Amino acid sequence: MPSGELVAGADCKLSNDYGTFTVKSGDTTQIRRSSKDLDILCKDPKNPDAQARAISRANGGMWGNIILGGGVGAIIDHNKGTAYTYPTWVQLVFGQTLVFDRSVEKDGQPVLAAQPVNSAAAGVSETVTAK
Repeated sequence: MPSGELVAGADCKLSNDYGTFTVKSGDTTQIRRSSKDLDILCKDPKNPDAQARAISRANGGMWGNIILGGGVGAIIDHNKGTAYTYPTWVQLVFGQTLVFDRSVEKDGQPVLAAQPVNSAAAGVSETVTAK
């Protein structure tokens, strides 16, 4: 919630090209990694929906495969999704749509969220950091 109150037990669905995973807010779950972003939707009867997108980023193993394996290992890891990583810890806010990017992740802390901003007149889409 915008007030900072934690909401435990909301129904959350996380989906990417490998399927849909369900979890209750406040719990931890494992997701099959992919080169595609992870879409998150949490529903609670007392609050408006919380939506988010977790950006998939290539991890260090991908670059090691390219350098050491001549690209064959990188292709295999790309196809299996193991060359990519999502943010480890995200906190959604009910009533908001947020974006989480692992590139700003700090160990042991939730990833800072950004809110998508669309400018239809300019045809531009960008993100701004949420406070």
